[in-house]
Amino acid sequence: MHYGDWNDGMGGGNLWWIAIMMVAFWGALIWIAVALIQRGNHTPHPQTPGVAPSPSPRQTPQEVLAERLARGEIEPDEYRLRLNALQMTPRD
Repeated sequence: MHYGDWNDGMGGGNLWWIAIMMVAFWGALIWIAVALIQRGNHTPHPQTPGVAPSPSPRQTPQEVLAERLARGEIEPDEYRLRLNALQMTPRD
């Protein structure tokens, strides 16, 4: 007994779901690959916790020292000692 056009139970009307799933699969795979490649090329952001920001190339050693004091990386005594050492060092 046959009730309507069911394509012999093969579900021929649902082939568009397969196409959508294939596009979704390949899209997700490409997205993951791009994300992994970008993650590998990413340099740490200066504000990342645990990563000290690198000084800009135009800063003087005295400015770098002052920033370290301001961030609390060195004590005022160490700051003065190092500042004196920088001022006594002959420049090229």
